[in-house]
Amino acid sequence: MFRAKTIVFSSSTMASKLLLTRLRTLTRPSNPFKNPNFEAQTLIQIRQYSDPIDPAAPPTPAIANFNRASKSSLNETELEKFSAIAETWWDAEGPFKPLHVMNPTRLAFIRSTLCRHFGKDQNCARPFEGLKFVDVGCGGGIISEPLARMGASVMGIDAVEKNIKIAQLHADLDPITSSIDYRCTTAEKLVEEQRQFDAVIALEVIEHVANPSEFCKSLSELTSSSGATIISTINRSMRAYATTIIMAEYVLNWLPRGTHEWSSFLTPEELVLILQRASISVEEMAGFVYNPLTGRWSLSDDISVNFIAFGRKTANE
Repeated sequence: MFRAKTIVFSSSTMASKLLLTRLRTLTRPSNPFKNPNFEAQTLIQIRQYSDPIDPAAPPTPAIANFNRASKSSLNETELEKFSAIAETWWDAEGPFKPLHVMNPTRLAFIRSTLCRHFGKDQNCARPFEGLKFVDVGCGGGIISEPLARMGASVMGIDAVEKNIKIAQLHADLDPITSSIDYRCTTAEKLVEEQRQFDAVIALEVIEHVANPSEFCKSLSELTSSSGATIISTINRSMRAYATTIIMAEYVLNWLPRGTHEWSSFLTPEELVLILQRASISVEEMAGFVYNPLTGRWSLSDDISVNFIAFGRKTANE
């Protein structure tokens, strides 16, 4: 066990000088929190966790041919990248190795926040029984499967058809995960179908979409009135550029070169503002820190590179 600080956003005005100092650190000039329409206050809470292609070109057969008349945040260049490496999703030493290594830590945050939100027992083997989750941009299902094992009724969606095929084949190996409903579709299409879920989860997806604001609006519409939304992504910082692009892609070759575009990353402040405008109130945020000596990730208050946010659906204005 270790103690990690997470950032909780609320409307409370009772903040200590220490908390206000932290807020000022997070809201330096050019920060969207400076926007007069942004009303959220920031508090710090100590909590415990357990370690655990050309866009204009038509899509290839590996990518679903969605109706272009409907609004979409798809970025087909990004879809092409992931289609090319879809077969490697379950290769723990392949291009997705960083996600496999990070998975226990991502799941620790998800389990902790959602158990609290829904009043579930974290010590229960299947705390999410009776809850409906959607894993947006599920890839090969490396998050969908453990969520199903924790009792959730899971739908996994991805716009890359090859990802869905790989996910379904792997899920069918286990009777528990074979119940996952995998679909080659988008969040926007599910909105058109008027689908809603208790929890909407999108991990390492928003940095690959064409329109983050529209994407978050779709996530919000998919979230039930008492539901939760969890998003993880990469901060648009120089440190993130050095670690996730220079080191991971060019030095260590953990990822294919060109996997990430630094300009597509969002700062935590930008993500909070986008989600607030989409009627999602971010209540907790934590960073991921990698220890090269142990080869493990842990939750931290350091959100300068990778971070994850938990939010609840708020009433529409």
